[in-house]
Amino acid sequence: MNGLRTALTELWGLFVEDGRYALAIVVWLLLAWRVLPLLQLGRGWNAVILAAGLLAILVESVLRRARH
Repeated sequence: MNGLRTALTELWGLFVEDGRYALAIVVWLLLAWRVLPLLQLGRGWNAVILAAGLLAILVESVLRRARH
């Protein structure tokens, strides 16, 4: 049973190593999904804003990891 638990933990770690990073992405996607259509900026700008938010989350995560 302990081996199964270890295997599942390792499998989970392959996809979600940093829970805070994963949560930030999910929150950003939900926020963008709800707010961007209200702004009526057009599909091109929505894509730019979505990508910029994801990039900011990535940069924050890398900087946080570099400090440790």
